[in-house]
Amino acid sequence: MFRGACTAPLISFIFRAEVTFVGYTKKKEMIAMLLAGGQGSRLGVLTRSVAKPAVPFGGKYRIIDFPLSNCINSGIDTVGVLTQYRPLELNAYIGSGQPWDLDRIYGGVFILPPYVKDKSGEWYKGTANAIYQNMQFIEIYEPEYVLILSGDHIYKMDYGRMLKAHKEKKADCTIAVLRVPMEEASRFGVMNVEDDLRIYEFEEKPEHPKSNLASMGVYIFNWKKLKEYLIKDESDETSDKDFGKNVIPAMLKAQERMYAYEHEGYWKDVGTIESLWEANMDLLDPEVPLELYDPHWRIYSRNLTLPAQFVADHAKLQNCTVSEGCYIDGNVADSIIFPGVTVEEGARVYKSVIMPESVVKKGARVEYAIVSPESFIGEGAVVGSWDGGETEDLHRPITVLGQGAEAKAGEIIPAGTVLEERKKGGE
Repeated sequence: MFRGACTAPLISFIFRAEVTFVGYTKKKEMIAMLLAGGQGSRLGVLTRSVAKPAVPFGGKYRIIDFPLSNCINSGIDTVGVLTQYRPLELNAYIGSGQPWDLDRIYGGVFILPPYVKDKSGEWYKGTANAIYQNMQFIEIYEPEYVLILSGDHIYKMDYGRMLKAHKEKKADCTIAVLRVPMEEASRFGVMNVEDDLRIYEFEEKPEHPKSNLASMGVYIFNWKKLKEYLIKDESDETSDKDFGKNVIPAMLKAQERMYAYEHEGYWKDVGTIESLWEANMDLLDPEVPLELYDPHWRIYSRNLTLPAQFVADHAKLQNCTVSEGCYIDGNVADSIIFPGVTVEEGARVYKSVIMPESVVKKGARVEYAIVSPESFIGEGAVVGSWDGGETEDLHRPITVLGQGAEAKAGEIIPAGTVLEERKKGGE
Protein backbone atom coordinates (compact mmCIF):
# COMPACT_ATOMS: atom_id res chain seq x y z
CA MET A 1 0.00 0.00 0.00
CA PHE A 2 1.26 3.45 -0.92
CA ARG A 3 1.78 5.85 1.96
CA GLY A 4 2.47 9.60 1.89
CA ALA A 5 1.02 13.05 1.54
CA CYS A 6 -1.18 12.22 -1.45
CA THR A 7 -3.10 9.39 0.19
CA ALA A 8 -5.40 11.52 2.36
CA PRO A 9 -6.38 13.95 -0.43
CA LEU A 10 -7.22 11.04 -2.73
CA ILE A 11 -9.38 9.29 -0.13
CA SER A 12 -11.08 12.59 0.72
CA PHE A 13 -11.80 13.25 -2.95
CA ILE A 14 -13.23 9.78 -3.56
CA PHE A 15 -15.40 9.96 -0.45
CA ARG A 16 -16.84 13.35 -1.31
CA ALA A 17 -17.35 12.31 -4.93
CA GLU A 18 -19.33 9.22 -3.85
CA VAL A 19 -21.51 11.31 -1.55
CA THR A 20 -22.03 13.79 -4.37
CA PHE A 21 -23.18 11.27 -6.94
CA VAL A 22 -25.73 9.55 -4.74
CA GLY A 23 -27.72 12.75 -4.60
CA TYR A 24 -26.79 14.38 -1.31
CA THR A 25 -25.13 17.49 -2.71
CA LYS A 26 -26.89 20.78 -2.07
CA LYS A 27 -27.32 23.25 -4.91
CA LYS A 28 -24.72 26.03 -4.77
CA GLU A 29 -25.43 29.61 -5.81
CA MET A 30 -21.84 30.06 -7.02
CA ILE A 31 -18.80 27.82 -7.22
CA ALA A 32 -15.23 28.77 -8.07
CA MET A 33 -12.97 27.27 -10.73
CA LEU A 34 -9.33 28.04 -10.01
CA LEU A 35 -6.97 27.76 -12.98
CA ALA A 36 -3.72 26.46 -11.48
CA GLY A 37 -2.18 24.41 -14.27
CA GLY A 38 0.22 26.92 -15.79
CA GLN A 39 3.91 26.11 -16.18
CA GLY A 40 5.05 29.60 -15.21
CA SER A 41 7.99 29.48 -17.63
CA ARG A 42 8.89 33.13 -16.96
CA LEU A 43 9.78 32.14 -13.39
CA GLY A 44 12.50 29.89 -14.76
CA VAL A 45 14.21 27.66 -12.19
CA LEU A 46 11.61 28.53 -9.55
CA THR A 47 9.04 26.45 -11.43
CA ARG A 48 11.39 23.76 -12.70
CA SER A 49 9.90 21.21 -10.30
CA VAL A 50 6.64 22.82 -9.07
CA ALA A 51 3.64 24.54 -10.63
CA LYS A 52 3.60 28.32 -10.33
CA PRO A 53 0.73 28.45 -7.78
CA ALA A 54 2.83 26.24 -5.46
CA VAL A 55 5.81 28.62 -5.39
CA PRO A 56 6.51 29.85 -1.82
CA PHE A 57 5.61 33.45 -1.06
CA GLY A 58 5.75 35.90 1.83
CA GLY A 59 7.57 33.84 4.45
CA LYS A 60 4.93 31.17 5.13
CA TYR A 61 2.56 30.99 2.17
CA ARG A 62 2.22 29.61 -1.33
CA ILE A 63 0.84 31.80 -4.13
CA ILE A 64 -2.36 29.71 -4.30
CA ASP A 65 -3.15 30.52 -0.65
CA PHE A 66 -4.46 33.93 -1.72
CA PRO A 67 -7.30 32.90 -4.10
CA LEU A 68 -8.21 29.94 -1.85
CA SER A 69 -8.39 32.22 1.22
CA ASN A 70 -10.37 34.80 -0.73
CA CYS A 71 -12.90 32.10 -1.60
CA ILE A 72 -13.56 30.92 1.95
CA ASN A 73 -13.53 34.48 3.30
CA SER A 74 -16.11 35.36 0.63
CA GLY A 75 -18.40 32.48 1.61
CA ILE A 76 -17.53 30.27 -1.37
CA ASP A 77 -17.13 26.72 -0.10
CA THR A 78 -16.86 24.78 -3.37
CA VAL A 79 -13.68 25.19 -5.40
CA GLY A 80 -12.39 23.18 -8.33
CA VAL A 81 -8.61 23.50 -8.76
CA LEU A 82 -7.59 22.74 -12.33
CA THR A 83 -4.04 21.38 -12.39
CA GLN A 84 -1.82 20.19 -15.21
CA TYR A 85 1.88 21.09 -15.02
CA ARG A 86 3.85 19.27 -12.27
CA PRO A 87 0.81 18.86 -10.02
CA LEU A 88 2.24 16.54 -7.33
CA GLU A 89 3.47 19.15 -4.83
CA LEU A 90 0.45 21.40 -5.37
CA ASN A 91 -1.96 18.48 -4.92
CA ALA A 92 -0.21 17.33 -1.75
CA TYR A 93 -0.15 20.89 -0.41
CA ILE A 94 -3.89 21.44 -0.92
CA GLY A 95 -4.74 17.97 0.39
CA SER A 96 -8.26 17.80 1.78
CA GLY A 97 -8.48 21.61 2.01
CA GLN A 98 -8.49 21.64 5.81
CA PRO A 99 -6.25 24.74 6.30
CA TRP A 100 -8.74 26.82 4.29
CA ASP A 101 -11.84 25.22 5.88
CA LEU A 102 -12.56 23.55 2.55
CA ASP A 103 -12.73 19.97 3.83
CA ARG A 104 -16.49 19.80 3.36
CA ILE A 105 -18.83 16.88 2.76
CA TYR A 106 -21.10 19.04 0.59
CA GLY A 107 -18.61 20.92 -1.55
CA GLY A 108 -15.04 21.61 -0.52
CA VAL A 109 -11.93 21.70 -2.69
CA PHE A 110 -11.40 19.28 -5.58
CA ILE A 111 -8.27 18.71 -7.66
CA LEU A 112 -9.29 18.49 -11.32
CA PRO A 113 -6.49 17.26 -13.63
CA PRO A 114 -7.05 16.31 -17.27
CA TYR A 115 -8.39 12.78 -17.55
CA VAL A 116 -9.24 10.08 -20.05
CA LYS A 117 -12.77 10.32 -21.46
CA ASP A 118 -14.21 7.35 -23.35
CA LYS A 119 -11.21 6.01 -25.31
CA SER A 120 -9.01 9.10 -25.29
CA GLY A 121 -7.80 11.97 -23.18
CA GLU A 122 -6.15 15.30 -23.80
CA TRP A 123 -4.37 18.11 -21.99
CA TYR A 124 -6.13 21.36 -21.27
CA LYS A 125 -5.72 23.33 -24.49
CA GLY A 126 -6.53 26.75 -23.00
CA THR A 127 -8.36 28.42 -20.13
CA ALA A 128 -11.77 28.02 -21.75
CA ASN A 129 -11.11 24.41 -22.72
CA ALA A 130 -10.08 23.63 -19.13
CA ILE A 131 -13.51 24.75 -17.92
CA TYR A 132 -15.23 22.97 -20.82
CA GLN A 133 -13.57 19.68 -19.87
CA ASN A 134 -14.94 20.05 -16.33
CA MET A 135 -18.53 20.98 -17.12
CA GLN A 136 -19.72 17.74 -15.57
CA PHE A 137 -18.16 18.74 -12.25
CA ILE A 138 -19.85 22.17 -12.40
CA GLU A 139 -23.24 20.66 -13.28
CA ILE A 140 -23.17 18.54 -10.09
CA TYR A 141 -23.81 21.69 -8.06
CA GLU A 142 -26.30 23.32 -10.46
CA PRO A 143 -24.83 26.80 -9.82
CA GLU A 144 -26.42 30.02 -10.97
CA TYR A 145 -22.97 31.57 -11.27
CA VAL A 146 -19.40 30.40 -11.86
CA LEU A 147 -16.38 32.34 -10.62
CA ILE A 148 -13.23 31.88 -12.72
CA LEU A 149 -9.92 32.60 -10.95
CA SER A 150 -6.22 32.44 -11.68
CA GLY A 151 -3.84 30.73 -9.28
CA ASP A 152 -0.91 33.12 -9.76
CA HIS A 153 -2.04 36.49 -8.41
CA ILE A 154 -1.41 38.08 -5.00
CA TYR A 155 -4.40 40.05 -3.70
CA LYS A 156 -7.27 40.15 -1.21
CA MET A 157 -10.77 40.46 -2.61
CA ASP A 158 -14.35 39.89 -1.49
CA TYR A 159 -15.94 37.94 -4.34
CA GLY A 160 -19.31 38.30 -2.59
CA ARG A 161 -19.31 42.03 -3.30
CA MET A 162 -18.47 41.34 -6.92
CA LEU A 163 -21.39 38.89 -7.15
CA LYS A 164 -23.70 41.51 -5.64
CA ALA A 165 -22.67 43.99 -8.34
CA HIS A 166 -23.14 41.28 -10.99
CA LYS A 167 -26.71 40.69 -9.86
CA GLU A 168 -27.55 44.39 -9.61
CA LYS A 169 -26.41 44.95 -13.19
CA LYS A 170 -28.24 41.82 -14.37
CA ALA A 171 -24.99 40.95 -16.09
CA ASP A 172 -24.12 37.87 -18.10
CA CYS A 173 -20.46 38.36 -17.28
CA THR A 174 -18.62 40.60 -14.81
CA ILE A 175 -14.87 41.15 -15.10
CA ALA A 176 -12.80 42.47 -12.21
CA VAL A 177 -10.56 45.37 -13.22
CA LEU A 178 -7.90 47.47 -11.57
CA ARG A 179 -6.86 51.01 -12.48
CA VAL A 180 -3.20 51.06 -13.48
CA PRO A 181 -1.00 53.97 -14.55
CA MET A 182 -1.84 54.85 -18.17
CA GLU A 183 1.76 54.34 -19.23
CA GLU A 184 1.56 50.71 -18.01
CA ALA A 185 -1.86 49.85 -19.47
CA SER A 186 -0.39 48.38 -22.66
CA ARG A 187 0.97 45.48 -20.56
CA PHE A 188 -2.57 44.26 -19.74
CA GLY A 189 -5.85 43.29 -21.25
CA VAL A 190 -7.80 46.56 -21.11
CA MET A 191 -11.56 47.07 -20.71
CA ASN A 192 -13.16 50.07 -22.40
CA VAL A 193 -16.43 50.90 -20.65
CA GLU A 194 -19.45 53.19 -20.68
CA ASP A 195 -20.24 55.48 -17.73
CA ASP A 196 -22.18 52.68 -16.04
CA LEU A 197 -19.15 50.32 -16.43
CA ARG A 198 -20.77 48.32 -19.21
CA ILE A 199 -17.95 46.94 -21.35
CA TYR A 200 -18.13 47.82 -25.03
CA GLU A 201 -14.62 46.78 -26.06
CA PHE A 202 -11.79 44.54 -24.88
CA GLU A 203 -8.23 45.17 -26.08
CA GLU A 204 -5.44 42.69 -25.38
CA LYS A 205 -2.21 44.60 -24.60
CA PRO A 206 -3.05 47.57 -26.87
CA GLU A 207 -0.20 49.74 -28.14
CA HIS A 208 -2.29 52.85 -27.56
CA PRO A 209 -4.80 52.05 -24.78
CA LYS A 210 -8.00 54.05 -24.51
CA SER A 211 -8.50 53.13 -20.86
CA ASN A 212 -6.45 52.16 -17.83
CA LEU A 213 -8.91 49.54 -16.54
CA ALA A 214 -6.77 46.39 -16.58
CA SER A 215 -8.35 42.94 -16.37
CA MET A 216 -7.42 41.02 -13.21
CA GLY A 217 -8.32 37.64 -14.68
CA VAL A 218 -11.27 37.30 -12.27
CA TYR A 219 -14.63 36.59 -13.96
CA ILE A 220 -18.18 35.86 -12.82
CA PHE A 221 -20.41 34.26 -15.45
CA ASN A 222 -24.03 33.21 -15.45
CA TRP A 223 -23.43 29.49 -15.80
CA LYS A 224 -26.11 28.80 -18.42
CA LYS A 225 -24.77 31.58 -20.62
CA LEU A 226 -21.15 30.54 -20.20
CA LYS A 227 -21.99 26.93 -20.99
CA GLU A 228 -23.43 28.01 -24.37
CA TYR A 229 -20.25 29.84 -25.30
CA LEU A 230 -17.93 27.08 -24.09
CA ILE A 231 -19.71 24.51 -26.27
CA LYS A 232 -19.66 26.86 -29.25
CA ASP A 233 -15.99 27.72 -28.73
CA GLU A 234 -15.01 24.06 -28.44
CA SER A 235 -16.50 23.32 -31.86
CA ASP A 236 -14.48 26.14 -33.47
CA GLU A 237 -11.30 24.56 -34.84
CA THR A 238 -9.64 27.98 -35.25
CA SER A 239 -10.13 28.98 -31.61
CA ASP A 240 -7.32 29.14 -29.05
CA LYS A 241 -9.85 27.94 -26.46
CA ASP A 242 -9.05 30.96 -24.29
CA PHE A 243 -11.27 33.33 -22.31
CA GLY A 244 -9.38 36.51 -23.21
CA LYS A 245 -8.80 35.66 -26.87
CA ASN A 246 -12.06 33.91 -27.73
CA VAL A 247 -14.92 33.64 -25.23
CA ILE A 248 -15.00 37.24 -23.98
CA PRO A 249 -14.66 38.77 -27.49
CA ALA A 250 -17.43 36.46 -28.73
CA MET A 251 -19.75 37.56 -25.94
CA LEU A 252 -18.98 41.22 -26.63
CA LYS A 253 -19.65 40.72 -30.33
CA ALA A 254 -23.03 39.20 -29.46
CA GLN A 255 -23.76 42.23 -27.24
CA GLU A 256 -24.19 40.20 -24.08
CA ARG A 257 -24.51 42.19 -20.86
CA MET A 258 -20.88 42.50 -19.73
CA TYR A 259 -19.72 44.81 -16.95
CA ALA A 260 -16.49 45.77 -15.23
CA TYR A 261 -16.17 45.58 -11.47
CA GLU A 262 -13.51 47.93 -10.14
CA HIS A 263 -11.30 46.47 -7.42
CA GLU A 264 -9.72 48.89 -4.98
CA GLY A 265 -6.68 47.49 -3.27
CA TYR A 266 -3.49 45.60 -3.91
CA TRP A 267 -3.17 43.16 -6.81
CA LYS A 268 -0.07 41.77 -8.49
CA ASP A 269 0.54 39.19 -11.17
CA VAL A 270 3.66 37.36 -9.94
CA GLY A 271 4.47 35.73 -13.24
CA THR A 272 8.06 37.00 -13.52
CA ILE A 273 11.14 36.90 -11.30
CA GLU A 274 11.03 40.67 -10.89
CA SER A 275 7.32 40.83 -10.01
CA LEU A 276 7.65 37.96 -7.51
CA TRP A 277 10.56 39.72 -5.80
CA GLU A 278 8.66 43.04 -5.81
CA ALA A 279 5.55 41.44 -4.28
CA ASN A 280 7.63 39.96 -1.46
CA MET A 281 9.28 43.32 -0.82
CA ASP A 282 5.84 44.98 -0.84
CA LEU A 283 5.01 43.03 2.32
CA LEU A 284 7.71 45.01 4.11
CA ASP A 285 6.49 48.42 2.90
CA PRO A 286 3.95 50.02 5.26
CA GLU A 287 2.70 52.18 2.38
CA VAL A 288 1.56 49.15 0.36
CA PRO A 289 -2.08 48.19 1.08
CA LEU A 290 -1.59 44.42 1.48
CA GLU A 291 -2.40 43.76 5.13
CA LEU A 292 -1.68 40.19 6.20
CA TYR A 293 -2.36 40.87 9.88
CA ASP A 294 -6.07 41.62 9.40
CA PRO A 295 -7.98 39.17 11.66
CA HIS A 296 -11.15 39.73 9.61
CA TRP A 297 -9.59 38.56 6.33
CA ARG A 298 -6.92 36.00 7.07
CA ILE A 299 -4.72 34.37 4.47
CA TYR A 300 -4.64 30.70 5.40
CA SER A 301 -1.88 28.23 4.57
CA ARG A 302 -0.59 24.76 5.34
CA ASN A 303 2.40 25.08 7.69
CA LEU A 304 4.84 22.68 9.32
CA THR A 305 4.98 22.45 13.10
CA LEU A 306 8.38 23.93 13.91
CA PRO A 307 9.90 25.48 17.01
CA ALA A 308 10.05 29.24 17.35
CA GLN A 309 12.85 31.08 15.54
CA PHE A 310 16.09 31.62 17.47
CA VAL A 311 17.86 34.99 17.28
CA ALA A 312 21.44 34.72 18.55
CA ASP A 313 23.73 37.30 20.17
CA HIS A 314 25.32 38.65 17.00
CA ALA A 315 22.07 38.95 15.03
CA LYS A 316 20.80 42.27 13.71
CA LEU A 317 17.30 42.34 12.25
CA GLN A 318 15.76 45.32 10.51
CA ASN A 319 12.43 45.47 8.64
CA CYS A 320 12.17 41.78 7.89
CA THR A 321 9.97 38.77 8.55
CA VAL A 322 11.53 35.65 10.09
CA SER A 323 9.42 32.49 10.20
CA GLU A 324 9.40 29.46 12.51
CA GLY A 325 12.37 27.16 12.89
CA CYS A 326 14.99 29.71 11.81
CA TYR A 327 18.43 30.24 13.37
CA ILE A 328 19.59 33.82 12.82
CA ASP A 329 23.04 34.99 13.95
CA GLY A 330 23.83 37.39 11.11
CA ASN A 331 22.54 40.69 9.73
CA VAL A 332 19.15 40.50 7.99
CA ALA A 333 17.49 43.62 6.58
CA ASP A 334 14.52 44.26 4.28
CA SER A 335 14.14 40.54 3.61
CA ILE A 336 11.66 37.67 3.80
CA ILE A 337 12.97 34.60 5.64
CA PHE A 338 11.02 31.34 5.33
CA PRO A 339 10.87 28.50 7.90
CA GLY A 340 13.96 26.49 8.77
CA VAL A 341 16.51 28.96 7.37
CA THR A 342 19.97 29.36 8.94
CA VAL A 343 21.92 32.64 8.71
CA GLU A 344 25.25 32.26 10.48
CA GLU A 345 27.39 34.83 12.30
CA GLY A 346 28.77 37.58 10.07
CA ALA A 347 26.48 36.71 7.15
CA ARG A 348 24.45 39.53 5.57
CA VAL A 349 21.09 39.16 3.85
CA TYR A 350 19.66 42.28 2.22
CA LYS A 351 16.60 42.84 0.03
CA SER A 352 16.25 39.09 -0.53
CA VAL A 353 13.81 36.21 -0.29
CA ILE A 354 15.30 33.12 1.39
CA MET A 355 13.02 30.09 0.99
CA PRO A 356 12.67 27.13 3.39
CA GLU A 357 15.60 25.09 4.75
CA SER A 358 18.28 27.18 3.05
CA VAL A 359 21.62 27.90 4.72
CA VAL A 360 23.71 31.09 4.56
CA LYS A 361 27.10 30.31 6.05
CA LYS A 362 29.43 32.51 8.08
CA GLY A 363 30.53 35.71 6.35
CA ALA A 364 28.44 35.15 3.21
CA ARG A 365 26.51 37.98 1.58
CA VAL A 366 23.16 37.76 -0.23
CA GLU A 367 21.67 40.84 -1.88
CA TYR A 368 18.68 41.35 -4.21
CA ALA A 369 18.15 37.62 -4.58
CA ILE A 370 15.53 34.88 -4.52
CA VAL A 371 16.99 31.73 -2.96
CA SER A 372 14.95 28.58 -3.56
CA PRO A 373 14.34 25.92 -0.89
CA GLU A 374 17.24 23.82 0.43
CA SER A 375 19.92 26.00 -1.13
CA PHE A 376 23.38 26.32 0.40
CA ILE A 377 25.49 29.49 0.36
CA GLY A 378 29.02 28.72 1.46
CA GLU A 379 31.26 30.62 3.83
CA GLY A 380 32.30 33.98 2.42
CA ALA A 381 30.31 33.57 -0.81
CA VAL A 382 28.65 36.59 -2.42
CA VAL A 383 25.28 36.12 -4.11
CA GLY A 384 24.16 39.11 -6.16
CA SER A 385 27.52 40.86 -6.46
CA TRP A 386 26.97 44.30 -7.98
CA ASP A 387 29.44 46.94 -9.12
CA GLY A 388 26.95 49.27 -10.76
CA GLY A 389 26.82 51.68 -7.85
CA GLU A 390 23.65 52.86 -6.12
CA THR A 391 20.55 52.27 -8.19
CA GLU A 392 16.79 52.05 -7.78
CA ASP A 393 15.51 48.63 -6.71
CA LEU A 394 13.59 48.04 -9.92
CA HIS A 395 16.72 48.49 -12.05
CA ARG A 396 18.98 46.14 -10.15
CA PRO A 397 18.96 42.59 -11.57
CA ILE A 398 17.61 39.88 -9.28
CA THR A 399 19.83 36.86 -8.69
CA VAL A 400 18.07 33.49 -8.50
CA LEU A 401 19.21 30.19 -6.98
CA GLY A 402 17.25 27.11 -8.03
CA GLN A 403 16.10 24.52 -5.54
CA GLY A 404 19.03 22.83 -3.83
CA ALA A 405 21.60 25.09 -5.52
CA GLU A 406 25.00 25.67 -3.94
CA ALA A 407 27.23 28.74 -3.94
CA LYS A 408 30.62 27.39 -2.95
CA ALA A 409 32.75 28.96 -0.22
CA GLY A 410 34.19 32.25 -1.47
CA GLU A 411 32.33 32.07 -4.78
CA ILE A 412 31.23 35.37 -6.36
CA ILE A 413 27.88 35.17 -8.16
CA PRO A 414 27.16 38.35 -10.16
CA ALA A 415 23.82 40.15 -9.94
CA GLY A 416 21.23 38.78 -12.35
CA THR A 417 22.73 35.29 -12.46
CA VAL A 418 20.42 32.27 -12.47
CA LEU A 419 22.13 29.41 -10.65
CA GLU A 420 20.75 26.01 -11.51
CA GLU A 421 20.47 23.22 -8.95
CA ARG A 422 23.86 21.79 -8.09
CA LYS A 423 24.78 18.98 -5.74
CA LYS A 424 26.91 19.84 -2.75
CA GLY A 425 30.59 19.07 -2.97
CA GLY A 426 30.53 19.20 -6.78
CA GLU A 427 29.06 15.72 -7.08
